[in-house]
Amino acid sequence: MTMKKNQALTMTRRKLMGSAAALVGVAALMPRAAFAAEPIKVAGIYTVPVEQQWVSRIHQAAETAQARGDIEYTFTENVSNTDYARVMREYAEAGNQLIIGEVFGAEQEAREVAADYPEVSFLMGSSFKEDAALGNFAVFDNYIQDAAYLSGIVAGAMTSSGNIGMVGGFPIPEVNRLMHAFMAGAAEMNPDIKFQVSFIGSWFDPPKAKETAFAMIENGADVLYAERFGVSDAAQEKGVLAIGNVIDTQSEYPDTVVASAIWHFEPTLDAAIAEVKGGTFKAADYGKYSFMAEGGSSLAPLGTFDGKVPQAALDLVAAKQAAIMDGSFSVEINDEEPKSS
Repeated sequence: MTMKKNQALTMTRRKLMGSAAALVGVAALMPRAAFAAEPIKVAGIYTVPVEQQWVSRIHQAAETAQARGDIEYTFTENVSNTDYARVMREYAEAGNQLIIGEVFGAEQEAREVAADYPEVSFLMGSSFKEDAALGNFAVFDNYIQDAAYLSGIVAGAMTSSGNIGMVGGFPIPEVNRLMHAFMAGAAEMNPDIKFQVSFIGSWFDPPKAKETAFAMIENGADVLYAERFGVSDAAQEKGVLAIGNVIDTQSEYPDTVVASAIWHFEPTLDAAIAEVKGGTFKAADYGKYSFMAEGGSSLAPLGTFDGKVPQAALDLVAAKQAAIMDGSFSVEINDEEPKSS
């Protein structure tokens, strides 16, 4: 019943379902020899709404692959950690060939389920690495430290007070490395910048993130790092600037969000789809596909702030980005919890 309800919800959200369905219909008429060209069945399991920043990028990539006719996609959102294994089993039993999601709060249970379905491929956001003994369970992470570093350069050039507030969800490696990269970029412009760092203990609590950001503004911050929803709202209300993370929200905050570090999940998912179709999917770390050189991250266009960012910062961004792309410069990956300075 849970899957049927969410499949119905999925139908209302997909803009391109019709074209994908048509491709599925054509594939059904093909001879079995052409099976490799048929869409594979993919299921997504998410612990938060698909509108949430991180999950929205996975969801968007899956919808893009479906629109191309590469996959048939269904999903369930708002799944509790205690219910995650059950939903995984339901999707595995339903014949899905690839199951994607994030298992940060259900690592052990998720891997136990994968072990029971060796014919199903699992690609999961995880704080841990792959296990060669569990050959059908691959992991990924949003290694977008390259783009976060570049956004930090912009932030460092835009702060007048030399005081930047940073609001995160939890101090886990996936968040910590982005904050450290952002801080390193800001320090390139001004090594004396002070950072206020706080974690709200939730992945989706905009009111709490907003209140935390208000406190930072009261304490002198004039630029905010919006790792969570709610931070840019506080910045907008108080007339300070914000830097986005994972998605670009400048259209919603045209006078507030200067730049954003964008995560593109498409390279990660496309690599997995190719492996499943080719029968070569195995336990692996797909984290590399989030690197900027792989097309997995980028700095969003300045848009409404075009012409408002100092040229010195733009020149440094261009130089550092070129160095990242050609491999002559690597942004440090620091997974330790960042501290206020």
